[in-house]
Amino acid sequence: MVFERLIPDSVNRASQTLEGIAGKSVNVAKVLRAVGARPMAIGLAGGDRGRFVLEMLRERGIETEFIPVTATTRQCTTLLDQSSGRQTELVEESGAVDADTVDRLHDVLKRRLQQSRAVIMSGTLAPGIPPTFYREGVEMAKAMGILSVVDARGAVLDAAIEAGPGLVKPNHAELEATLGRRLADESLVVEGMRELLKRGARRVVVTAGKYPTLAADETGCWRVTNPPIRAVNAIGSGDSVTAGLVWKLVGGATLEEACRWGCAAGAANALSLMPGDLEIEDVRRLVDEVRVQPIS
Repeated sequence: MVFERLIPDSVNRASQTLEGIAGKSVNVAKVLRAVGARPMAIGLAGGDRGRFVLEMLRERGIETEFIPVTATTRQCTTLLDQSSGRQTELVEESGAVDADTVDRLHDVLKRRLQQSRAVIMSGTLAPGIPPTFYREGVEMAKAMGILSVVDARGAVLDAAIEAGPGLVKPNHAELEATLGRRLADESLVVEGMRELLKRGARRVVVTAGKYPTLAADETGCWRVTNPPIRAVNAIGSGDSVTAGLVWKLVGGATLEEACRWGCAAGAANALSLMPGDLEIEDVRRLVDEVRVQPIS
């Protein structure tokens, strides 16, 4: 919902309202499809909203395998205040799932991995799914020799790192939540990233909104400055970075080069109102404006 000016504790009338599909893993799938990849989206879907998500994904040519659940797929309402540029998200919590649903989701993941070159495990796990679920996905991916990517926080990310994922991509706040301490400047973020590398992650990329993205692997550490744009809605840009990174890493790019394309995708996402609705032409145009600098 777009407002010329949003005033709390008052009646606000939106100048524009859009309805679509989003959420971390959905955004990643949408962006991968937009750049020409062949994503397979899996997860849980319930009620009319769940059916709407599946229908919209299929209309975009994205293959899906979602397990039906009793709880209705949650809804998020984003309020965009054009006068201030602020974005407010009203997010419904996920419904709980039972052990049988978890087992079915695990089986779908294992089967679909056999047809894949990478797996991206992104977002908060629904209540009832154990915090080790992403870790099990990493272990399965390693056994099959494919890239594993985790975009999570806290105990879920902690558990996954122990299995040695190919890439972890928290944002700044998620990295702080995982490490349990404030990271007030770049040097502290880099220190935290290197801690994750020591604990098992092969690559670490940390996004921070309009501020530079930081990346690290065993060969070095980089500061990636986003191209200058006039953002319309930056929600979903972190997910777009993830999609761009994986798109290029699977193709054999170095982390440094993949970050250029990932940040271009993140910037391109911010040019549209709906998360994940970027244009590949914008990504190609913006990639030359991304600056990558080594950090000692």
